[in-house]
Amino acid sequence: MTSTPVIDVERLNLKYGDFHAVKDLSFQVRHGELYALLGTNGAGKTSTLETIEGHRAATSGTVRVFGQNPRDRRAVRPRMGVMLQESGFSPDLTVRESVRLIGKLTGRTDKVERVLGIVDLTHKAGTKVSQLSGGEKRRLDFATAVYGTPELIFLDEPTTGLDIQSRDDLWNAVDKMREDGSTIVLTTHYLEEAQQRADRIGLMHQGTFHREGTVSELTRTLPSTIRFFLPDSAPELPLRATLDSDGKLRIETSDLPKDLYILLHWAHHNGVEPQELEAGPTRLDDVFRSIGSE
Repeated sequence: MTSTPVIDVERLNLKYGDFHAVKDLSFQVRHGELYALLGTNGAGKTSTLETIEGHRAATSGTVRVFGQNPRDRRAVRPRMGVMLQESGFSPDLTVRESVRLIGKLTGRTDKVERVLGIVDLTHKAGTKVSQLSGGEKRRLDFATAVYGTPELIFLDEPTTGLDIQSRDDLWNAVDKMREDGSTIVLTTHYLEEAQQRADRIGLMHQGTFHREGTVSELTRTLPSTIRFFLPDSAPELPLRATLDSDGKLRIETSDLPKDLYILLHWAHHNGVEPQELEAGPTRLDDVFRSIGSE
């Protein structure tokens, strides 16, 4: 494993006229990791990815992919697979022809049958793109991104429109490629996918990083929570609580075991049973929601 980062972004700035979309952004993606780049709407993550992928020139700053300028398509493109939110495949091409075309455009080699087998589209090889369902088109997007097993793969909202089995199959394929050494950059609105799978997360807001780190590092920035229902007749709680919109009481704590023990001891002593009790560390979506309130 090399110590040189696969992606190295240093003080990246992107401007569109007077609008400063990305501001002095710096980060690295290491060999073999799954890095999730997340952000609020308008945070600048799409512009950042387009620059890393070589589709857009930086206003200032430096971006390197495999140590190369990503605008050098001949040097970088054969080693990179990209799954966009919308593919733009020609509707008149068949599934097989679409995959072959991507192979020619990227300079990667593979067997079409192998790639179609990964995404369960072998039986659709001769079908025109225009006749595919939304989920099938999404699986075709993934197939073209992983054709040739590229060293670096960008997955932009990869599971949108997929059923549960197709999602599981996609992530199994991603896991296999990571075992073989591929590096993955993920963007998704399904935060549970990032929480479960990302080695590190860059959380963008207003053109720069709000936070960056592992899931554990990000969630530790907010207190843990205890949530439950209580009958109106219950005595006063021993801990400070607020009322959530769903009617549940919420206790925020920096010492979850201690405060959970206090709550349960109080409940036992008073003959009260907290209903639908939930207790655990902050989730990634809570960190995401906190952005706008800081």
